[in-house]
Amino acid sequence: MKIGFIGCGNMATAMIHGILKSGLASEGDLMASAKTEKTKKKITDELHLACGTNEETASFSDVLFLAVKPQFYEDVILSIRDHVKKDALIVTLAPGKTLEWLGSLFGEDRKIIRTMPNTPAMVGEGMTAVCPNHSVTDEELDTVLTLLSSFGQAEVIPENLIDVATAVSGSSPAYIFLAIEAMADGAVADGMPRNKAYRFAAQAVLGSAKMVLETGKHPGELKDMVCSPGGTTMEAVRVLEEKGLRSALIEAEKACVRKARAM
Repeated sequence: MKIGFIGCGNMATAMIHGILKSGLASEGDLMASAKTEKTKKKITDELHLACGTNEETASFSDVLFLAVKPQFYEDVILSIRDHVKKDALIVTLAPGKTLEWLGSLFGEDRKIIRTMPNTPAMVGEGMTAVCPNHSVTDEELDTVLTLLSSFGQAEVIPENLIDVATAVSGSSPAYIFLAIEAMADGAVADGMPRNKAYRFAAQAVLGSAKMVLETGKHPGELKDMVCSPGGTTMEAVRVLEEKGLRSALIEAEKACVRKARAM
């Protein structure tokens, strides 16, 4: 199986590392293309992959990942669609680009899978939403899910939820990074050295996420386990509620979905 990436930014690089580390493919099974000379050099010198043009990468690939920014999708698709193998699996990473829109450019009979990964793929803890079109068989979908699972978790959802996944998963690492930064700033304000503050805050977030995933308990129940009556945590939670933390996160996600759907 030959795998190609058109575009090789941070997300594509993380995906490539995961695929290679998992042993699902070797360096000779992958090819990538890039716009800038700096990224082309990364492809050959750091990733040790063949670097081709967009058209060459399309012709090479049995599974083709489109890892360019959404605003470049139409131009890239129009330039490669006659070079893509007839039975190739085309995997997109862009918000807002629907299966119908993609099919109108590639051709309605093409095998297209929309995905929305996130940057924790860089450390093997990504979460990818997946939605295939009607031309993709169950076996082909399993092939792509296996590739996506090499750098985290992957789950099939209906297309109408892809933009919701963008908000709750694709973009949400930025929200969490803001939270970690703010938590660390609070610790620094009370005297903790910044490097230790980041470590304490980040590990607390990591451990809390694992508790949600591994215990199966509702986040509210886990929150209540920390909030002793009259205790320090309850006082902190009271301030967060007063300042509208929940509402801010909900409204941020709703804004993200609106933006994704408009792209």
